Amino acid sequence: MNKPQEIVLAEPRGFCAGVDRAIEIVERALQKFGRPIYVRHEIVHNTYVVNDLKSKGAIFIEDLAEVPPGATLIFSAHGVSRAVQDEARARGFSIFDATCPLVTKVHVEVAKLAREGYEFIMIGHKGHPEVEGTMGQLDSGIHLVEDLADVARVQPAQTEKLAVVTQTTLSVDDAAEITAAVRARFPSIREPKQQDICYATQNRQDAVKLLSPQVDLVIVVGSPTSSNSNRLRELAARLGTAAHMVDSADELRAEWFDGIARVGLTAGASAPEVLVQAVITRIKELGAVSVRKMSGIEESVKFPLPKGLKLDAATGLELAERSPETGASSG
Repeated sequence: MNKPQEIVLAEPRGFCAGVDRAIEIVERALQKFGRPIYVRHEIVHNTYVVNDLKSKGAIFIEDLAEVPPGATLIFSAHGVSRAVQDEARARGFSIFDATCPLVTKVHVEVAKLAREGYEFIMIGHKGHPEVEGTMGQLDSGIHLVEDLADVARVQPAQTEKLAVVTQTTLSVDDAAEITAAVRARFPSIREPKQQDICYATQNRQDAVKLLSPQVDLVIVVGSPTSSNSNRLRELAARLGTAAHMVDSADELRAEWFDGIARVGLTAGASAPEVLVQAVITRIKELGAVSVRKMSGIEESVKFPLPKGLKLDAATGLELAERSPETGASSG
């Protein structure tokens, strides 16, 4: 059978600013306070990243009862409910919040509108930690819809003050379709000034839309728990291109590449570039002879670190506060 000739790299792919920041928060906390550092939930949804941080001294927990008094605790990039925040404070932990600022933006909007008497419809996946964190900002008044059927069934207590919010890592197209259905059923619903789906999710999906028609097969590097990685694989398949998602190069199967001339390669926002390079090496072993990078958006977003974690890389000493513009580092 013919073997692959060319690998085409999607641009952008891999780490986003929120993931960069979350990982750096854990690494700097370890550097400053020593091991162990406790992290509620996987800091980001990637097996390699989590195992790497475990080896450095991070302990990932779901129940705050597993954390000893006085320990340093980090909230994951997905965000947590008010109940978890309150419990963590009550237990006296030293807390650093690695919630992605774009998720925090949704939390702030929910809190603000709730004070004005709004109820909410949230578009998202049940059980995802980001959804649990956002819905957990309020005791009640947020109704989750996962699909069009849910939109038809949802029964808010009132419709005069109703707003819609979205999980940040959804399929852009699915979210638009569900939002349109919500708008049709509740014409006066309030929508965010800027869409909740984050720039990185949008950019990676747009890149796959450009990539898929040019290739015979799409490989997405990402972990099974990663929402945005799953959406990339689904999108490629929906566009008619065979697509597989792998957690590492070890999961690639030689038979996928039989009769394939051109392989498209991308990575979810929580997948590190080291895994992409390992996949490239493996596909080259299967016969690929060239790698071409698509042109695409160059992301320059950086988010500042929390106070108390801005270390000078050379000395390990804490820096004086810098402005957000200069204080952020993607590490």
